[in-house]
Amino acid sequence: MPGSTVKLHFSLSLTDGTVAFDTEDDAMTCTLGDGTLLPGLELALYGLTAGEEQTLTLTPEQAWGERKAELVKEMPRSDFPADARLEAGQVLSFSLPDGDETLGVLLSTDEDKVLVDFNHPLSGQDVVFQAHVLEVNNSGIPDDE
Repeated sequence: MPGSTVKLHFSLSLTDGTVAFDTEDDAMTCTLGDGTLLPGLELALYGLTAGEEQTLTLTPEQAWGERKAELVKEMPRSDFPADARLEAGQVLSFSLPDGDETLGVLLSTDEDKVLVDFNHPLSGQDVVFQAHVLEVNNSGIPDDE
């Protein structure tokens, strides 16, 4: 339930078995409802106790959403360092106007322009979420809930 602190191991993979993320070597601790996990991932944890496991396949809408064509941007090659070796498939960090950072995947490049995809790499895909709950602490939840 929201406010519970959960320590867990989890993995995210595609339906073909390709692992996108795994906490196998370092368990994660989060408080449900604090925004650390996507709402679809949190829902899979509600009601689980220490030692329990859950595997769910999430649709794009439950995970990172559908891919958005407007997040694929053509940028002038001059926006990148002249000596940068740019290749399709590279993941680069970009500074946003508000000072935050975001990642983009280079789709293609030529001498004049670079095509960058700013969609989350898992957007538009079903994602298999496997969780193994190690600990649950409900001490942060008010008694009236």
